[in-house]
Amino acid sequence: MKEARTCIEQATEEICKNYECEELFHLGRGRKMPERAVIIEFIRELRQIMFPGYFGKDAALHGDIKYYIGYRLSHLYSVLKEQVSIALSYFFEMESCEAEREEEADQVCRQFFEELPALQRILLTDIQAGFDGDPAAGSKEEIIYSYPGLFAIYVYRVAHVLYKEKVPFLPRIMSEYAHGRTGIDINPGAEIGEYFFIDHGTGVVIGETARIGKHVKLYQGVTLGALSTRNGRQIAGVKRHPTIEDHVTIYSNSTILGKNTVIGENTTIGGGTFLTTSVPPNTKVSAKNI
Repeated sequence: MKEARTCIEQATEEICKNYECEELFHLGRGRKMPERAVIIEFIRELRQIMFPGYFGKDAALHGDIKYYIGYRLSHLYSVLKEQVSIALSYFFEMESCEAEREEEADQVCRQFFEELPALQRILLTDIQAGFDGDPAAGSKEEIIYSYPGLFAIYVYRVAHVLYKEKVPFLPRIMSEYAHGRTGIDINPGAEIGEYFFIDHGTGVVIGETARIGKHVKLYQGVTLGALSTRNGRQIAGVKRHPTIEDHVTIYSNSTILGKNTVIGENTTIGGGTFLTTSVPPNTKVSAKNI
């Protein structure tokens, strides 16, 4: 049996060879990846602004509110701008154009913070949807404080703004953080209307090009997915996932696949249903009748 020192030396040599051969490890001078821990902390701190008083000691509703909110948002702006700048620099190799990169990062952050009030208003409709849709909910406060579905929706809505601005890395880091916390996987590219509720939530998957209307309710294990991804990168950016129209309820462990699959408004999809074809409006579908 080899001695520990010999094993370590051999492993070191082989790993260094891998470094030399693999382009992924050649970040280049001045290039680095966004910091996952910083992005997660951004999500946590922003949640304190979106839902003041619920997460940690928070003086937002006492004293000079405008000063307090302005101070916190200024800090978050700086944090986000730095991470956006790093992501843009890495992905688009803009390290030689620092002024251009900084201006683009500023534009992204300005757009993001301009959308925050509207984002907060939409989240309030999601809270209302949770309260209206779950007889076990003791209060809307309980939904904010403890419901994994709302947390996943909150992170999705934040990440979606950055996705629309074509920011690399950050939206997916955010969505995967929520995925790990809740078991709910919402791709930041999905388009989801207001008054959205995920009940229980574990195992829900919503694909990148899914379109979900207003007043939609999903239960655990629902998948809105693609029929096939055999062509891989060739179909990147192409619609692959279904469209769910307004006022639809999809019960647990149902799977709906395909870019051309449309679930019409005011439709109920029963639990355990598998669909690859469209359903007209005002329909009730169950696994036993398809």
